[in-house]
Amino acid sequence: MSDKQQVPQWEANKVVAKGVLHDRTLRRRAMGRCLILLLAMFAIGLWGIDGWLKGNIWRFFLWWTGCGFLAIFTVCFALYDAMRVIREEREKLE
Repeated sequence: MSDKQQVPQWEANKVVAKGVLHDRTLRRRAMGRCLILLLAMFAIGLWGIDGWLKGNIWRFFLWWTGCGFLAIFTVCFALYDAMRVIREEREKLE
């Protein structure tokens, strides 16, 4: 393939994201995976690597900041899903 025929990575990522956000089943699967990852990160941070995290304040801060960002992302994803479901159901009634 020549360079002109290849789709830039950014454009391909946007198409995938749009597909996930518009399909309820894919959206719920992605949300479930985020939640499982978040719970796994919490468990690993609390019981798996707690001694390693206690050894350095920066490791501790970065780990729990990452967990916090993932939690915020998961909540925003759930709110988006709820709003999208309301919109879809409202469109069915009209």
